[in-house]
Amino acid sequence: MRADGVFSPPGSFVPSDALTYDTALVPAAARIEITQYADRTSHRVGTRLRGLVPNRAYGMHVHTSPCAADPASAGPHYQHRVSATADPVNEVWLDFRTDRNGNGEAEARHEWGFRDGGARSVIVHDAQGGAGKRVACFTVPFSS
Repeated sequence: MRADGVFSPPGSFVPSDALTYDTALVPAAARIEITQYADRTSHRVGTRLRGLVPNRAYGMHVHTSPCAADPASAGPHYQHRVSATADPVNEVWLDFRTDRNGNGEAEARHEWGFRDGGARSVIVHDAQGGAGKRVACFTVPFSS
């Protein structure tokens, strides 16, 4: 699976599956690509972003619901086994740092795949690690 998006603020004239909630950190017209590959032994989710703030660290995780005008609408992190704690073994973390041109990429690998309909979006956070302010969201047609 591969999905591409161009970020725009909620309520923009041209609707987008990629929403920016903070245009200082994720400018309108920045781009995102999400890829998903699975075989018998592994599951990979990758991302490439273009046009963000140069030389900056961002966090990114797969979330359970689609994007909407309210950043909280994307729900919590997708977890392989539902848990009260956030960790990269049980979740898909795609933390990255942009280069001098504002481009970044990351990939996460696991031995498990998504439950049917359980993974619906990725959230870009303002900091790496378990969470942070939600600065952008991209609704993604992940497969199970």
